[in-house]
Amino acid sequence: MTPQPTAASSPRPVLYSFYRSSCAWRVRLALNLKNIPFDTRPINLLAEQNKTPEYKAIQPFGAVPAFLEANSQGPALVESVAILEYLDETRPELPLLPKDPASRAKVRALVEAIAMDIQPIGSMRILKYIGKDKEAEWTSHFLKEGFSALEKMLEKTAGKYSFGDSVTMADLLLVPQFYNGIRFNIDMSAYPIMSRINSELETIPAFQASHPTKQPDCPPELR
Repeated sequence: MTPQPTAASSPRPVLYSFYRSSCAWRVRLALNLKNIPFDTRPINLLAEQNKTPEYKAIQPFGAVPAFLEANSQGPALVESVAILEYLDETRPELPLLPKDPASRAKVRALVEAIAMDIQPIGSMRILKYIGKDKEAEWTSHFLKEGFSALEKMLEKTAGKYSFGDSVTMADLLLVPQFYNGIRFNIDMSAYPIMSRINSELETIPAFQASHPTKQPDCPPELR
């Protein structure tokens, strides 16, 4: 039987994660960019480990990620964007948000566009409810709609990256969502700004280390 997760204290920060989860991926990116050593506790969503009473005591929605600070027994921090904000406030070196309020609001708008308007379309619990027979049609329609709107936003904000020429929180959400677009057979070349930014970010070591294929719970055949 697979051991069930507990919020036990650890000398390093702990990330409850599933290798392919875009939400967990965002937090991995922040941890790696900020050079924060951490331990991964895999939660296999396919085996429904997220639905156990033990894990729901940590994350009531049964979602990943959940994050525990070093030497903490909880409660864990939950919701990926809230965790990103926490990491940026507690580790202000290499900031993920610009300093001035207007620029911060623009980056947060990009973040929310992905986190609230695009990413939920491909979440596992939604797709299970939709069913395999409608999954392709559903994801194609709504992801294309979302990517088209995001591309329009990026026309006004992008430099080398999503907002100007520095990596921001928006980039941490863009890369996993770009990956999901490919996974759901979307022609991502239709979104040239997103494609260019994604290619730039893929050259950064922290982004390479955070990729799903580099995670301890990634199936060997996908590495």
